[in-house]
Amino acid sequence: MSAVLLASERLMVGRFSAGDLSGWTTHKFDGETDYRLIFDQSGQILEADSQQAASGLVKQQTIDLSKTPFLNWRWKVIKRSAARDERSKSGDDYAARVYVIKKGGLAFWRTKAINYVWSANQPQNSVWENAFAGRQAIMVAVRGKEDVGGEWMFEKRDVRKDFKRFFNEDILEIDAVAIMTDTDNAGGQAIAEYGDIYFTAD
Repeated sequence: MSAVLLASERLMVGRFSAGDLSGWTTHKFDGETDYRLIFDQSGQILEADSQQAASGLVKQQTIDLSKTPFLNWRWKVIKRSAARDERSKSGDDYAARVYVIKKGGLAFWRTKAINYVWSANQPQNSVWENAFAGRQAIMVAVRGKEDVGGEWMFEKRDVRKDFKRFFNEDILEIDAVAIMTDTDNAGGQAIAEYGDIYFTAD
């Protein structure tokens, strides 16, 4: 097999449709969100149910953004808790988020993350710094308060371009991809579903 990834090929990160959770590890913040594989009309997917809890699933995988800069995924929000100001610590909860991480090594303060979120109270395409991590984690409302949920939405982001835009750095590799549905700050319950996650050349 050629080492060159063709434009039509996918570099898989999350193979939920195949029932494959290998390599994904749980990272707990406060309590634990319930992640489980289920079937719907489209096939096998990952469901997340958070009840006043926050934990994520992290996949440590190096992605060469010079070859495959585009992150692709689909998601659906079934239920989200009452909207608070997500730019504040008391409202820093999201029914669904997919994020990419560039580690800083021993210089942990240099770790950077872009969180692609389904926002409950910010307009689509809004961008802000995370209430807890500040400039190290940028929040991007791929879906906003006007998106009521209940339907699958397909997303595609140029991660390399986003790092240039938000951090003014040409980052050529990321080290991990994560997903999280959380309700630990605002409380209540949120339920979301995630389809396969993968990178492409274009």
